[in-house]
Amino acid sequence: MTKPQLSHIITSSSLALALFFSLACGKKPVSATANPFPESNQVQGWTRGDEIRTFPATELWKYIDGDAEKYLKAGVESTSTSDYKFQDKFDAVVDIYTMTSPAGAKTIFESEPSQGATTPPVGDSARLYEQSLVFRQGKFLVRIVAYQSSPLLAQGLLDLGKRIDDRLIK
Repeated sequence: MTKPQLSHIITSSSLALALFFSLACGKKPVSATANPFPESNQVQGWTRGDEIRTFPATELWKYIDGDAEKYLKAGVESTSTSDYKFQDKFDAVVDIYTMTSPAGAKTIFESEPSQGATTPPVGDSARLYEQSLVFRQGKFLVRIVAYQSSPLLAQGLLDLGKRIDDRLIK
């Protein structure tokens, strides 16, 4: 057996052992395909649009032109977004920013005004406004913005936010 063949066997065996011990210890491998966006009706009253769009950091300007630099400086890796409708009346959009570290999500969260917001128990920190919910959870920053205003919306935003929070890879 040649040295490169032996090296390949050792590397393959090491990866297999690492996976085995990871699973045996109860730790799940991180999945890059986990979807934090709830399907339609997984949260009462909410219907998700058909499309989830994802923008890598290098293309973030295509989605948030003019404000992308702030996110890039904070270490954004990608942004995913999907449209939602609440009770077939209220349109909203959910943006999930994946940062390189929790510090990046905290930087963006703390850079925005807190005036007029309540602090609901969602994620590591959250702010609920009349038409939006913004929260951070680890390296994620989540923003849910409704285009209309209604007294019914606050609880709906919280319900959707909590479900997204539960689905984030932690």
